[in-house]
This record gives sequence, C-alpha cells and structure tokens, in this order.
Amino acid sequence: MDQLDRFNRRYNFISKLSAAFFFSIAVAIALNFFWAPGHMYSSGITGFAQLTNSVTEKYFPFTISTSFMYFALNVPLFILGWVKIGHKFTFFTIVAVVLGSVMMHVIQPLEVHWDPLLCAIFGGTINGIGTGFALKNGISTGGLDIIGIVIRQKTGTSYGKFNILVNLIIIAAAGFIFGWTRALYSALTIFINGRVIDAVYTQHKKMQVMIITEHAQAIIDGIQGKMHRGITILHDAEGAYGHTEKTVLLTIIDRYDLYDIREIVKQADPYAFMSVSEVEKVYGRFKEQEIV
Repeated sequence: MDQLDRFNRRYNFISKLSAAFFFSIAVAIALNFFWAPGHMYSSGITGFAQLTNSVTEKYFPFTISTSFMYFALNVPLFILGWVKIGHKFTFFTIVAVVLGSVMMHVIQPLEVHWDPLLCAIFGGTINGIGTGFALKNGISTGGLDIIGIVIRQKTGTSYGKFNILVNLIIIAAAGFIFGWTRALYSALTIFINGRVIDAVYTQHKKMQVMIITEHAQAIIDGIQGKMHRGITILHDAEGAYGHTEKTVLLTIIDRYDLYDIREIVKQADPYAFMSVSEVEKVYGRFKEQEIV
C-alpha cells in the first residue's frame, strides 16, 4: 500500500509539472506568434503585462518586458494562493509562472503580418487550452486564475465568465493604444480564451443526477463510499410499464464525477434509469473538491 501511495504521489507530481510546462509553451506561442504580431492583448495578468510593455515602450525611455512584468505582477497573488487555496497548488503555480516567463523570453516573437482575425482566434484558443489543461491538473497559471478560483469557491461563479468581465479594462486600453479595431480583436481573443478555458476545465460545473432504481442501497453505498456526496431518497415510486416499486435518488456532483457515478450505477443496477442535467447554481451544503 505504501508503494502504491508513493507511485500515486510521484505520478501526481509529474502530471502537474508536465501541465505547467505545457502551459508555458502554450502561452509563449500564443503571445509571441499571434498576439504580439497582431498587436492585440491577452486576458488577465498576461494582458496587463503586455499593456505595461506597450506603455513603457511608447512613453518611457526604458522598456519593461512582458515576460518580466508577467512574473512581477504575479508575486503578490502567490501570497493570496498560499493563504486561501493551498500550498501545493501555489507551489506549482509558481513553477508554471516561472516557466511561462522563461518561455516568453526564450521563444522570440515572429516577424510576420498575419490576418489579425486569425491571430485572435489562434492566440485565444492555444492559450485557453494551455490554461484549461493546467487548471484541470490542479494548478493555476497565476493572476486572475487565482482570483477566479477564490471567487468560484465562495460564489460558484464560472471562471471563464469572471475572466471575460474583468478584462473589459484591457479591451479599453487596447482601443486607446492601438485603435478600436485592435480592441475588437482583443475582445475576440479574450472571449475565445475564456470559452476554451471553460470547455477544457470543467471541474467547477455541477450536474444534477436523477437515478430510478430497484437497488437503491447498493448505489447509495457506492456513491457515498467513492464521492462522499449527499443523496435525497424518494421512496414509493412506481414504474408505469411494469408497475414495480422503485426508488428515486437525487444528487449533485462535479462534472468530473460523472464517469464514476455511471460506473457505480451500472455495476449496482444495469437496468437503472439515470438522467443528468447541468446546474447553474448550488445553494446550501455542497462539498467542493479540495485544491491543495
């Protein structure tokens, strides 16, 4: 058992490190291959770092690089993550941000003149995949990721929607610096980035599951043993076709739990009826998956 625990810890460490490295490559490619050549801004801390780079380059005798500013702006947010989210989570966030800063510097911008619409689409998609993959593996890419996770833990607000809302200020800045056409493309890439993050990182999405079964206790034991979810039991239900007595089970799960609950139901009662629907909000007692 100890050997299995060591293997799981080693696998978890490698998967998080790989996710951090994958993100660093994705953000560097999005920034230097698409956003910089297209003169548009990213979302979140990356966008603010780009803004700082543009302002210092245009109005100051010195230039602060995007890669340096990306790291500097994240430093106070590391403290927030350490206190509010978890130590391991913040450690790998620091790794992801450091790798991202290094890759932004190492992977140089392309001197190309691509259509800005393509730059917006590909930049937002590539960065969204990298960020979503990092979040899915239990780490953050820094900045608004950390703020978004803290707010989501308190309110249940979608991370991607929060990201889009906060970045309105970046769109306005893009309009003043590069013109309102570029602001439109920045808005498009921020929107795509947020939607791709939500598509890849689905842990925060809640699902309501209704199960109609003749073997309720076996399913209840399986769900509570593996997922520790609360279940509402409705007795004395009757099937209209065979007029057999059934039990209705209602529970709320994370989307990540969907595969597990399907397997539990299949093993306990292959003839059970199960319906699943997405839940917009959950009020009351619901245990979030912990981030450490």
